[in-house]
Amino acid sequence: MLDAVVVGAGPNGLTAAVELARRGFSVAVFEARSTVGGGARTEELTLPGFRHDPCSAAHPLAINSPAFRALPLERYGLEWLHAELPMAHPFPDGTAAVLARTVGETAASFGPRDAGAYRRLVEPFLPKWDTLARDFMSLPLTALPRDPVTLARFGLAGLPPSTLLMRRFRDEPARALFSGLVAHVMAPLGGFATGAIGLVFALAAHARGWPVARGGSQSLSDALTAYLRDLGGSVHTDYEVKRLDDLPPARAYVFDTSPTALARIAGFGNHYGRYRYGPGVFKVDYALDGPVPWTAKEARAAGTVQIGASSAEIGAALRAVSREDRAPDKPFLITVQPSVADPTRAPAGKHVFWAYGHVPNGWTGDLTDTIERQLERFAPGFRDRVLARATAGPPELAARNANYVGGDIASGAVSGLQLLLRPRPTLFPYRTPHPAVFICSSATPPGPGVHGMSGHNAAKAVWKRLRQT
Repeated sequence: MLDAVVVGAGPNGLTAAVELARRGFSVAVFEARSTVGGGARTEELTLPGFRHDPCSAAHPLAINSPAFRALPLERYGLEWLHAELPMAHPFPDGTAAVLARTVGETAASFGPRDAGAYRRLVEPFLPKWDTLARDFMSLPLTALPRDPVTLARFGLAGLPPSTLLMRRFRDEPARALFSGLVAHVMAPLGGFATGAIGLVFALAAHARGWPVARGGSQSLSDALTAYLRDLGGSVHTDYEVKRLDDLPPARAYVFDTSPTALARIAGFGNHYGRYRYGPGVFKVDYALDGPVPWTAKEARAAGTVQIGASSAEIGAALRAVSREDRAPDKPFLITVQPSVADPTRAPAGKHVFWAYGHVPNGWTGDLTDTIERQLERFAPGFRDRVLARATAGPPELAARNANYVGGDIASGAVSGLQLLLRPRPTLFPYRTPHPAVFICSSATPPGPGVHGMSGHNAAKAVWKRLRQT
């Protein structure tokens, strides 16, 4: 009998398996698709030689993850590559605000009236970032805070809505960039604890940047898999699990799945019936004949580029998908240009690029033209660079990854109390109604993103049970 079986080979499932195997437990992972990766995969979606990341491409949370930093993933081929700028936020007039590695360069891009306010906001936390990240991403009750005072101060700054925090800024460059940081998790700007979301992304950039993995996000998943196998664990692909009886006998079962799928497989009925899924996304992967022709020079040097002309425009786009149940006319776009940092991702002189906009959950329309019209506002002539495109709306995203219910790449709405208390309001979120069954997906704290901390935290709950039985 195995000690633990993990269902789902995304970053959280693989991390949970590694953490258990490191402690001497026998572990097997079962994945429905033919390759490991979940939200961290790389595929040739458009043309031969163009390597795209179907979901996550830039990794500010991965490079800062306490779980990943404790693992020897570089020995297994993981290499982080950095563009000159982690992120840029261009405006239609050709100017841009930037999220740079240094606080000073970032503050300077906001203009003199907001430079001091930004410094005062982030500089107190930056020297203690590693401890803060560990404390913030380990909650709840998986580890005692190492620096409770700094964590409390972070809570005071971050728990209010981001709209309140942004009152510190007087001009649009700072407001728009910070609004975009919050919008990465598709949360309305006025929601509970949205200030913390923006702060985490900003601090992560200043601490270690927003890199891409050499060769694509698959490199991270492959490194986790190789390390797991060296530890004695096994990984089985093309193995769809429809019920618990499909799995071999084990002392514990760990699910890197949506709460909906777990309830169906384990027979938990309506246990997660109140869990909410958030907006979906419509994503386009591009093969380009050259770099994106951004008007703002800063955007040409950035790995990630946020697209939203103002904080008001970004807020309106978020309201459209979350409250009005419609696709916005001017969507907020998150774009990543991996080949700016990693030229191996495309043939010589060519580039890969992706962009996505938010849409209502389960939306079945085509946002391609709307996305490209928005891009043309900031990069005139963009369409002329397109060699091929691959589109994926909510139905296609859900078909690729069952955790993305209705196209929700956050695996659950990141709003209200569900931002912190997910998948249910409980202090023990990784446990389920069955004492031997656990959940470790992004539906558990600390939530969405490629960081492995949900898997790391869940593994702690699992090994405590294994030691007791």
